Amino acid sequence: MTDPSADRVVGKLQALVRIPTVSDRDPARIDTEAFDRLLVELEAQFPLVHADLEVIRVGSHGLLMHWPGASDARPVVLMAHLDVVPIDEDAPWQHPPFGAEIADSPTGPAIWGRGTLDDKGCVAAICEAVELLIESGHVPAQDVWLSFGCDEEISGTAALEAVDHLQSAGVRPWFVLDEGGAIAHDAFPGVTAPLGVIGVTEKGTTSIELVAEGRGGHASTPARNGPTARIARAILRVEKSSFPASAPAPTLELMRRIAPHLPRPVRPLLSRADRIAPAITRVLVAAGPEAAAMTRTTVAATTLSGSPALNVIASTARAGLNVRVMVGDTVAGVVDHLRAAIKDDSVRIDVVESGEPSPVSPMDEAFELVESCIGEVFADAVPTPYVMLAATDSRHFTAICERVYRFAPFRMTKAQREAIHSYDEHLAITALVDGVRWYRTLIERLPA
Repeated sequence: MTDPSADRVVGKLQALVRIPTVSDRDPARIDTEAFDRLLVELEAQFPLVHADLEVIRVGSHGLLMHWPGASDARPVVLMAHLDVVPIDEDAPWQHPPFGAEIADSPTGPAIWGRGTLDDKGCVAAICEAVELLIESGHVPAQDVWLSFGCDEEISGTAALEAVDHLQSAGVRPWFVLDEGGAIAHDAFPGVTAPLGVIGVTEKGTTSIELVAEGRGGHASTPARNGPTARIARAILRVEKSSFPASAPAPTLELMRRIAPHLPRPVRPLLSRADRIAPAITRVLVAAGPEAAAMTRTTVAATTLSGSPALNVIASTARAGLNVRVMVGDTVAGVVDHLRAAIKDDSVRIDVVESGEPSPVSPMDEAFELVESCIGEVFADAVPTPYVMLAATDSRHFTAICERVYRFAPFRMTKAQREAIHSYDEHLAITALVDGVRWYRTLIERLPA
């Protein structure tokens, strides 16, 4: 590596990745000592950040850090999270998931390990950008807050506590930036340019349980239409009853922006996407599950339970549904749709966790700042808004800020995006260095 800054930030990210800060919904299974070590390591790797910024603990191990600027009129919040998802021990990792080894990848030398992309890469890049700016004597034009949650992967409460603290301190951010989008290569069929996708909203994440009950009994004398049969029938009926599809405004704008980069015959069609929304919706639905998810609320049956033994008829059968609620839909509407699809009053619908979709953030001056920084650091990318399909901690910040954006400034191939929450997660060294440069550029460009 010829760039000395690369050596510096790479080592810092390696140190973070090697600490297995795995979240779990069962508190007894969380290694709190690992989180303790991570906070100590963060301070060791970024001493100026910890010395010059006010550090506030939120949740068990989350951090909220305040960097005073020349003005507090339009404060900015930069977000990431410290926790990672568990490792599937049977997955074929090429390199140890917490080894943070440097090895070749299709995009050059890379750091391999859980959290490189989701989301310790952002933690390291944000902190390194701030560290470098402090070293140079830079004072941001506006207050900058860093919010690092410790339980994002389990939809925890650290981000909510950060919001509560800001609210009680009278801080109303101008904009908030969290993980989510990326410089996505191979993101859309026929488009060779990478897309700098900026999430301007995200689907709501809701957990629902279907429950059917009965007498149970000995498996040698089964009765028709027992709990497991009713749950199985309910799942099939839900799967056959898709939610109505429509293309929201951010998706139509995405289509319009990529139009010049598509083959000539389809350019005129997508360049007026907002006027032919129904046709665009039909194309997306036909393009496969990933594209179809951009147009509608989705439901996936993810957990099943029934009898505790092979020779016992279940007295209670359950199915867990993971629902991603589309912008414009509501959790109440989802429940009504499921009830109509199942057509069986004996199957109970319990909302275990309710999450409405986030408001759509405006594409005004703040969005344009994010967009212009993408253009400066990633000149080949096409910046565009999009609807984020997954959930982030930033959804909680919509309570105090109308401009919440989701973008991680790293180049990611399709294979890398598929590795998130899977195996062989890795981040190219050049991508990490560009990410530091992007965050630094963003902070330097904050308007007075």
